[in-house]
Amino acid sequence: MLLFSGSSHPALAQNIAECLETKLAPLELDRFPDGEISLHIPQSVRGCDVFAIQTIALRPNEYLMELMLILDALKRASARHIVAVIPYFGYCRQDRKTKARDPITAKLVADMLTTAGAHHLLTMDLHAGQLEGFFNIPVDHLQGMPVLVDSLQRLPLQNCVVVAPDIGAIKRARAYAKSLGTEFAVVAKQRLSAQEVETLTVIGEIDGKDILLADDMCSTAGTLVSAAKACREKGARRIFAVVTHGLLVGEALQHIENSPIEALYTSDTIPYQGRLAASTKVRPQSIAQSFAHAIRCITSQKPLFSVD
Repeated sequence: MLLFSGSSHPALAQNIAECLETKLAPLELDRFPDGEISLHIPQSVRGCDVFAIQTIALRPNEYLMELMLILDALKRASARHIVAVIPYFGYCRQDRKTKARDPITAKLVADMLTTAGAHHLLTMDLHAGQLEGFFNIPVDHLQGMPVLVDSLQRLPLQNCVVVAPDIGAIKRARAYAKSLGTEFAVVAKQRLSAQEVETLTVIGEIDGKDILLADDMCSTAGTLVSAAKACREKGARRIFAVVTHGLLVGEALQHIENSPIEALYTSDTIPYQGRLAASTKVRPQSIAQSFAHAIRCITSQKPLFSVD
């Protein structure tokens, strides 16, 4: 077994390697004078099970292309089994045509990964579960919720209600409510643009209760912050939030700091690289052990999840 890390999130890759009690295999990345990526694998991978770890976030174009080169190099070097480990699967939002002449980008990326050489995909909390069907290779789809729930259970929540910040988050919020043994509510909203949302109403009883907003990702924080304000207007006592993928781009951190949200729990699928230095509310939780467990199961050919 060999683990390779791209340049998108070396800290997470290192943590996964430490959980597996191994070291990352060497990978030489450079640039040609015109900016193209240059890559070389200095050791033999012939007949090996290899794992290429790369999260496709923040600079998705660059990191996706880099991952393609890693997979192609491993394929051409006769690796036996190539697993693309993508903690955050970028380009997942466009999973269907919403208007005429739209691309289905998630399907395109799935095809590109397979063509580049991936035999297997290991990822966490896809934006939509049906994206697994875009692949003609095995997909192991991990859930970030167990790690995050473990942290949330330490909060002094009283009379808690899990709230979906929009209609699309209902399934995830209901799963959090079931795990935490709490009630469930929904914020119904209307999206004005990619950055602006107009909250309409809160469906459910939240007056005087502690609120946990639950979603799969937070990009600009517009949805979470508007939902938090709606809950506060409806009488919520304390407000927390949880997302698997905290992209937190643009002025998201500032919006969260100035919002009624007391703390935002997220996994470390996204590299923060010092961005949280001024934040008092964002609390990343490590998911390295989850990926390490999955990698052990893949190499030992054991089931990833318990079978009844």
